[in-house]
Amino acid sequence: MVQTSRRPRTAVLASGGGTNLQALIDAAQDPDFPTEVCLVLTNNPGAYCLERARLADIPGAVVNHRDYPDRPSFEAAIDTVLRDYRCDYVCLAGFLRILTSDFVEAWRDRMLNVHPSLLPEFKGLHTHSRALEAGHTVHGCTVHLVRAELDDGPLILQAEVPVLADDTEETLQQRVLTREHVIYPQALALVTSGRVRVEGSQAIIDDQPGPVRLTWNDLEN
Repeated sequence: MVQTSRRPRTAVLASGGGTNLQALIDAAQDPDFPTEVCLVLTNNPGAYCLERARLADIPGAVVNHRDYPDRPSFEAAIDTVLRDYRCDYVCLAGFLRILTSDFVEAWRDRMLNVHPSLLPEFKGLHTHSRALEAGHTVHGCTVHLVRAELDDGPLILQAEVPVLADDTEETLQQRVLTREHVIYPQALALVTSGRVRVEGSQAIIDDQPGPVRLTWNDLEN
């Protein structure tokens, strides 16, 4: 019998509506995409991400942080589910829980996150209002490998967006989000196809130092 190699298996952790989750699901429906989304896991039993998983015929799991006395026991339960589903990679897509260093290290270089700024600028919250307050003319988003420090880790892909004169926090957020939906699947494909390695604190992509930064015009064409 001829043995066929399986695609790596990726879990997506989300706490809310999951539009980045949907972008990952849509990309992985292509059989040539180098990974499958095998699980959607949430800490929020009412999160719409579970409905997105159901509609795509992907298993959904709830590990409610309120059911556990502390973060280590909560994360141990998550880790058990991930391993039960034979997950190879993890994507964070609006997962609103801070993860401990032990959990992050267990998935080192196999866990990705998308952040709504051009890291290392504007780590943390309220990135769009901070970009507007700083008078920036270019903003954007970043996909990176996760480290224990907040919004830290080797940068893989970035996408620039213009900041317009009449932008509000909401309009800028929506423009950035459209780019998150593009570069998150691209970055996941790079990692799961073996095109990314890590040297020190830097991602090396196709033997070139990362991150790859895409302009607005790159993604429009």
